[in-house]
Amino acid sequence: MRPVQPVPTPSPDPRHRRRRRPLHRRGTLALAALPPLAAGVIWAVTAGPASGAPEPPAPAAGPPAPALTGSPRLYTPLANPDAYKQALKLGQAGGRVGRDAVGIIGMVRTPHAVWYGDQTPAAVEKDARAVTRDAEVDGSMPVLALYNMPGRDCSHYSAGGASNTAEYKAWIDGVAKGIGKRDALVVLEPDSLALLPSECGQGDAKEKTEARYEEVNYAVSTLAALRNTRVYLDTGHAGWHDVAGIVPRLVKGGIKNATGFYTNASNYQTDEANSWYGKLISSCLAHVDAGGKAEDCPSQKGPKAAAEAWIAENVTTPPGSMKHFVTDTSRNGRGPWTPPAGKYTEPQDWCNPPGRGLGVRPTTRTGDPLHDAKLWIKTPGESDGLCLRGTPGPKDPERGTVDPKAGDWFPEQALELVRLANPPLLPPGRAGQPDGREPEGASAGSGIAEGEPDPGR
Repeated sequence: MRPVQPVPTPSPDPRHRRRRRPLHRRGTLALAALPPLAAGVIWAVTAGPASGAPEPPAPAAGPPAPALTGSPRLYTPLANPDAYKQALKLGQAGGRVGRDAVGIIGMVRTPHAVWYGDQTPAAVEKDARAVTRDAEVDGSMPVLALYNMPGRDCSHYSAGGASNTAEYKAWIDGVAKGIGKRDALVVLEPDSLALLPSECGQGDAKEKTEARYEEVNYAVSTLAALRNTRVYLDTGHAGWHDVAGIVPRLVKGGIKNATGFYTNASNYQTDEANSWYGKLISSCLAHVDAGGKAEDCPSQKGPKAAAEAWIAENVTTPPGSMKHFVTDTSRNGRGPWTPPAGKYTEPQDWCNPPGRGLGVRPTTRTGDPLHDAKLWIKTPGESDGLCLRGTPGPKDPERGTVDPKAGDWFPEQALELVRLANPPLLPPGRAGQPDGREPEGASAGSGIAEGEPDPGR
């Protein structure tokens, strides 16, 4: 079963620039009707600081940026407008739903990636410039998720992207011009390597797969040449490809020119599974770089003790010289969903699964020299698409509703993620259980590393 990563809503300039702008009068009246705490939170996050830094000179090629150092603060773009609409509606009702409103705002005001796809080269240049300039003024590191690969998602749920290789290269050039010399962390093309055209069951598979590698390599070399841009390549997630299977794809995709790779984008694997998968991939890449074979590398699904012994015997490269990785913790607080046995012919466990919660809040302090950051790559609260689970539809049989299309706001799922966040998003009595208790199985703490700024304040 292929865990497709849906395309989120493209990021238009006005939605993600943190400009000061007056609220519409009706919005001001709605704020007045909210509980004081909710109104204060919403007002604060919709009236951000102005930005207007002068444009720096054109980028000059230099050595690829090193792995993250110094624990940079991560950038928070403005949220999906429908999230604020949901919070206003909840806040006006007061009581438990008032606490839920604060939870929704806390979720969307947590640092998360800005997604780009389907724009023209000129538009994406403008958007990338706006966000990276804003982050520079803000003193933070933006995470840019690029999702415009030709034939992405096998032309299914998240179909779209550039029409051909030449168009894609021009688009990447636009991204590079927009970033310039400013800091950026790029999550390059989810599913580009984990779901190759050869696995789509469509025509011209060999030619399209070779074109895919050409496109990924071009993007890596172009973006990694920027002075302060760190590029991470796709590995799918720990429940998909074995280490020995994904490593050759990373090598062919140009991992040698990238900072590293990412895992679990838009998926639900646990932190433990993600970290272990990342360590094994990084170790296998070092083994291959030293002349070894990927097929000899241990699987993430095998005995851990045996894998640790293999690493000790076969990998002598220091962590500073190995490929680093980042992981997506946006919706993995409860781990992956296990569909009811035998209920669906195609369970689609990746698609808007019920009962999931937010995971650990984004941080660049992971305690692992290979693990650069835990990020919210997927925008939590945005739908994975129309989930039918092998039925004729149109309703998602697990939820009893027609799910929003990929990238649209999904209010019901957003509430689940807030209420079932693990660690909890807010203290008890604000966005916990109706009686103020934490959800069953939730761990204590804010989920923010010591010394990391609290995005919910």
